[in-house]
Amino acid sequence: MSDPQTTPSQTVGPFFAIGLPWEDGPFLVAEGAPDSFDVVGKVVDGNGEPVPDALIEVWQADPDGRFDHPDDPRGAVALPGFRGFGRCPTDESGRFRFRTVKPGALPSADGEEAPHLNVSVFCRGMLVRLVTRIYFPDEPANAEDPVLVSIADPARRGTLLAEPAPFGYRFDIHLQGDDETVFFDL
Repeated sequence: MSDPQTTPSQTVGPFFAIGLPWEDGPFLVAEGAPDSFDVVGKVVDGNGEPVPDALIEVWQADPDGRFDHPDDPRGAVALPGFRGFGRCPTDESGRFRFRTVKPGALPSADGEEAPHLNVSVFCRGMLVRLVTRIYFPDEPANAEDPVLVSIADPARRGTLLAEPAPFGYRFDIHLQGDDETVFFDL
């Protein structure tokens, strides 16, 4: 019997780099779009070491709370150049950067969801993506957001809050460890 070998069905990386590049990359809006800012962060493993070969995917609503999708019942996106979707590979230091605008609140069965970015994390050793969110710390609606409120430990909710920065916001993703980012089982 031969030694088992890694195949694309056993791991996501490094093979994901072949099929997941996105033409617009990390730009959810055009460079220089009004009210645009950067969300910059780092992906780290359980030891705090950077993950240099992850891929971060972001999907969000526009400032009016609409998605750039024909099935959104609230109508078409009015912001010129708004794509609402982006992908960014991490660099050798585990860093990523997205250019976006602040999304609007979203209606939900339990009230209203605070403005947020939906995030998927793909990286080596994971067969299934990790899903999380980025919330903005200056939003009063965070206190009533049904997803944030559903996290039993209030201290863990903080792992979903971006930090204000001169360029926009900073949001680090901790895959494991004491500061592990809250991930959702979808």
